[in-house]
Amino acid sequence: MKLIYGTYNPSKLTSMIKMLDGLNIEITGISSVDFKLRESDESGKDPLANAVEKATTYFEQLNKPVFSCDTGLFFEGVEEEDQPGVLVKRIHGEDLSYREMVDYYSNLAAKYGGRLTAYYKNGICLYIDNDHIYKYDGEDLCSERFYIADKPHKRYREGFPLDTLSVDMETMKYYYDLEDEKSESLGIIPGFRDFFIRSLGDYLKTKSS
Repeated sequence: MKLIYGTYNPSKLTSMIKMLDGLNIEITGISSVDFKLRESDESGKDPLANAVEKATTYFEQLNKPVFSCDTGLFFEGVEEEDQPGVLVKRIHGEDLSYREMVDYYSNLAAKYGGRLTAYYKNGICLYIDNDHIYKYDGEDLCSERFYIADKPHKRYREGFPLDTLSVDMETMKYYYDLEDEKSESLGIIPGFRDFFIRSLGDYLKTKSS
């Protein structure tokens, strides 16, 4: 099945294609669309609400199967004012650039002694048609716990700016310094693959009945 991923972020597109490798799914990003799409306000209070809002907005314009994801970043043991949640890029009402995000979160880690215990919570919505809308934000879409450090790694990847601050809790190494598949484990979450298997399986079953 051909699906449009509701993102302009090439790094996120590449990561999702990798997660779904081997499934009968062909994914393109909305940058492949030959006209400018209206974007959603993303005013939801959690990742799932924003994912649904985005997928609905894009489907209304494309009338083709589309899915959208949204992510919230959560820290353990911080003051409420320092909890980003879904406002990962929007700090105190201001939208930060990727580079500004690295500066902000490294300074926040320094405020709490040099590191923050963090995890990502994700929501996803697959909008195939008006009768087949699948949404999910289960625990298997959460990343593992990791540290956000106060000092950036020398490596930086546009699209995933906070990876440069991310440290594996078990080895105390930056993910960029891990030599095996674990170096990609923050972005590769099996729950996404399982979501598509369940959702498309249900869709095909209803279409054939």
